[in-house]
Amino acid sequence: MGPPQPRLSQGQRGDTGNPVGHTFLVALAALPLHPPKDKHHRYLVGKMTKKTLVSLNFKGTNAIACQRESSWLDRVLSFLEVIYRTDQSRSGTQAYHNTAVQWDYRPLSPLAMDMEIDPPNSSEQQPKAEDLFKAAEAGDASVFKSLSQKQLAEALSLRNDDARSVLHVAVSSSNSEVVKVLLAADESKNVINSVDEDGWSPLHSAASIGNSGIVELLLSKGADVNLKNGGGRSALHYAASKGWLEIAQILISHGAKVNLKDKVGCTPLHRAASTAKSQLCELLIEEGAEVDAVDRLGQTPLMSAVICYNQEVSLLLIRHGADVDVEDKEGYTVLGRASKEFRPLLIDAAKAMLEG
Repeated sequence: MGPPQPRLSQGQRGDTGNPVGHTFLVALAALPLHPPKDKHHRYLVGKMTKKTLVSLNFKGTNAIACQRESSWLDRVLSFLEVIYRTDQSRSGTQAYHNTAVQWDYRPLSPLAMDMEIDPPNSSEQQPKAEDLFKAAEAGDASVFKSLSQKQLAEALSLRNDDARSVLHVAVSSSNSEVVKVLLAADESKNVINSVDEDGWSPLHSAASIGNSGIVELLLSKGADVNLKNGGGRSALHYAASKGWLEIAQILISHGAKVNLKDKVGCTPLHRAASTAKSQLCELLIEEGAEVDAVDRLGQTPLMSAVICYNQEVSLLLIRHGADVDVEDKEGYTVLGRASKEFRPLLIDAAKAMLEG
């Protein structure tokens, strides 16, 4: 049994045979569905569909309505579910060729009333944010190379749930090629010192993972070498604690402050001493680090080294004049913090310094 015959609106007709009061109507159920290749085509279809569904005649009746028992309703709703698909001939023209009709009134799904299709603003289409972050993490530089300057600027302005930009992600994933492409964009100057929710800049990440090439790239583009994160630490704090000698040298050559303190009062030398990075300690001392700088607990880098049982660093600091008699806020000296086995070594080193 076929669909019900069309019933025109109260006998009022125009010269074209269409119901008076309708703008343009389409018998959607008659349209075969094919994927359109042109986004302008999709936009037009969406707009026409919305206008059709909300169009009213003089009596206020929806332009397209179907009997619930009719298979036409299902076909119309199916069309709505695939709004980006429509009939398209080989020439790309729309096939809105059926006579406008009105069936017995029944309201259609609210889906029809809520639809809105965004118009294409240019011949360019911005990739999805999710895809851009995935490309930054995977190191797919081709994705970013294919973007225009405007698209690249928009990509750099994106932030994920951790407030990280695509530059943050590319840097922390050590993807140098992606970083180069991003930094070549004019917009990079507005992102180079941006921080995530923990206060980390791209330079913090580069210094922490030990990628000297990216560190140099970021610094050459204006990265703030002394920028502190949420913990009050600079990039040099991380290079020191990880033992990245080359990166520490690069940072210092670009003006990194060797005596900068974090929120707990630790300098880069404290960090290097507690993690047994003797070469970093040597470099920092040569660059002017204070050997007896104290943190908020009153502990010096030597105390940090002793507490962590770092013999080599402890002896190095003593040779550079670290005070073995200083007391922390709990009243402990260096020897008081040292284990019984460690004390003789410290005493001998201190004596050698005094005699030398």
